[in-house]
Amino acid sequence: MTVKLALSARNRLRISTLATALAVASCMIMATSPAVAQSVGKKPPVLVAQSQPQPAAQQGQTFEEEIIPQRYANNPDVNVFIDDMVARYDFDPATLHALFASASYSATAVKLVTPSASPTVKNWRVYQSRFLDPVRINAGVRFWRANQATLQRAYEEFGVPPEVIVGILGVETIYGRFMGNFRVLDALTTLSFDYPATANRGDRQATFRKNLEDYLVWTRDSQIDPTTVLGSYTGAIGIPQFLPSSIVKYAVSYDGNKQIDLRTNQADAIGSVANYLRQNGWESGRPVVWKIGSDAGSLGVAQAAADGQPEPRWPLSQLLRAGLLLNQPDVDVAAEAGTPVTVVDLPSPGRGTEFVLGLKNFYVLTRYNRSFFYALAVYQLGQRVKEQMQASDAANAISNGASSSGGASQ
Repeated sequence: MTVKLALSARNRLRISTLATALAVASCMIMATSPAVAQSVGKKPPVLVAQSQPQPAAQQGQTFEEEIIPQRYANNPDVNVFIDDMVARYDFDPATLHALFASASYSATAVKLVTPSASPTVKNWRVYQSRFLDPVRINAGVRFWRANQATLQRAYEEFGVPPEVIVGILGVETIYGRFMGNFRVLDALTTLSFDYPATANRGDRQATFRKNLEDYLVWTRDSQIDPTTVLGSYTGAIGIPQFLPSSIVKYAVSYDGNKQIDLRTNQADAIGSVANYLRQNGWESGRPVVWKIGSDAGSLGVAQAAADGQPEPRWPLSQLLRAGLLLNQPDVDVAAEAGTPVTVVDLPSPGRGTEFVLGLKNFYVLTRYNRSFFYALAVYQLGQRVKEQMQASDAANAISNGASSSGGASQ
């Protein structure tokens, strides 16, 4: 969404100059950074981690699923897949043929992954209000208090603060309240072999086939009946909504029983999310976002530099020299001059686009879900839960102190 700002001629000239400066800076950064230079012109890596990006279904919403039974019995493409699974993982072919004969085509899953003919206009304020609501905040406080020792242990081991884990689990499933009612076998089979005709159909089918492969291996090795697991319409499972490939790669048993259970075990969900974030580059003790000034100059600089890329690539000093002001008094600007950031744009129809600067940890949150809205909602929900806990603890301390004083004076 393009927002027209009422700027002076001087500011318009500065922004025009900034666009050129940023382009030059980008070339300089790419020339001096092998990692960035190598990524130019290449497609982003296929993420096997989460079901995102996908259209966000309102939490708690249920679907009357439309299915077609036995669509995959004696299906040529499925038969090739079965032969591959037998060759690589020593599956029994008769068992897999029987399993896929029991799988159903999910017309509902196909509908939900099919892009709308008239895409919804992005609206940050509406999205934010959906996830920063009292239900999630209050549930987050209860979850945090019930799992305080586990969250602290994960923080010490993986470096991921409790509020970040609480934010993710709150946004994903409201701490296990809504984990999806689709048979994972049906969803993954449907999207592996009957993904709708979209521009990225080939890549998406490859991703879902990899997840179907990992799902079959995981359920076999864990002695789980693959026809019984329920999840999202993209096959995401459990409290943290991990796709099977993420379960295989990142899930951990965090309660000491050596059995990974993301569907009912809160400790395993906490440890697995923390491990996922750390393995994707989480930086312990570092911030997630920085606020910027609300003046016209800062907004103009942010608008010019907002390119939708989640990986931080603008040095902070470059944006500051162009006229952007930070609204973070605690930041040592000199020490952070070379810190790369991304400009996160947050459009809402009918009001000016909001902006924040995302750091490396913001980028890591977008590995869980590529959406800027998602990553910031996770961060803000965790902060709101933390603030409510602190306020409640302070009120209780005052109350207990008053009670103690009252008792002493009698």
